[in-house]
Amino acid sequence: MKKASFALLLLAIVVALSACGSKNNNAGNTANNQTAGSDNGAQQEVTLKVGATPVPHAEILNFIKPMLKEKGINLEVVEFNDYVQPNTQLYEKQLDANFFQHLPYLDQFNKDKGYDLVSVAGVHIEPFGAYSKKIKSIDELKEGAKVVIPNDPSNGGRALALMEKNNLIKLKDGVGIAGTVNDIVENPKKLDITEVEAATLPRVLDEVDLALINTNYALEAGLVPTKDALFIEGADSPYVNILVSRPDNKDSDAMKALAAALQSPEVKSFIEDKYKGAIVPAVK
Repeated sequence: MKKASFALLLLAIVVALSACGSKNNNAGNTANNQTAGSDNGAQQEVTLKVGATPVPHAEILNFIKPMLKEKGINLEVVEFNDYVQPNTQLYEKQLDANFFQHLPYLDQFNKDKGYDLVSVAGVHIEPFGAYSKKIKSIDELKEGAKVVIPNDPSNGGRALALMEKNNLIKLKDGVGIAGTVNDIVENPKKLDITEVEAATLPRVLDEVDLALINTNYALEAGLVPTKDALFIEGADSPYVNILVSRPDNKDSDAMKALAAALQSPEVKSFIEDKYKGAIVPAVK
């Protein structure tokens, strides 16, 4: 009798363990199905980590977060105050994309570093301007005045081309936006032109007579380009700010959704309403 009881108890334990194993396996299969979204229609949330300068790029990205959340994309915005780390960290796969630069800058950066980062979508134009706290009109700029421009090649050339357009200097024929201070052939006012890191330009504004400043840094410093700039690029500027990624992820569904959101009518209205012409949408 004891043997029979023991056998029945052993059988009950085996059945119970088998049932638990079956239950656990089924739970694992359910989790896998939910992750893949194949059986239950559930969709795994994808995280996109995007580097950006605070104004306006991070502001625009934060605006579209809810739009992307509805598509199962968690947009994580990482802010930078320089133009080097967003590209370096993207190349090293610490970021999935970045949004802060225009194509001439990206092309030069790729060339200098041997990178292969790619443009995904054009979003907006930031007309480049010249600012001063010492003069109210460019006609007041005196001989020997101190002028600062960005020290990176693409934005430095852009600044010099804008100065030439406003008759402050003359560059060698044909250099265009690729010009450097060594390409200046005429400088009637003998302007003292110094190259400075772009992020520091607003900080030295009190110390110089004229500073040519990227719009994102001008906005961060509380300057209103359409009001405060002594002269500024027109909306026909070729310097469209772009969403940038790597070749290995540029065609992913999440990246396509991010690009579509950045070029959406909602973002166009946001840019027009918030920045009042200081930033111009690239998509008409």
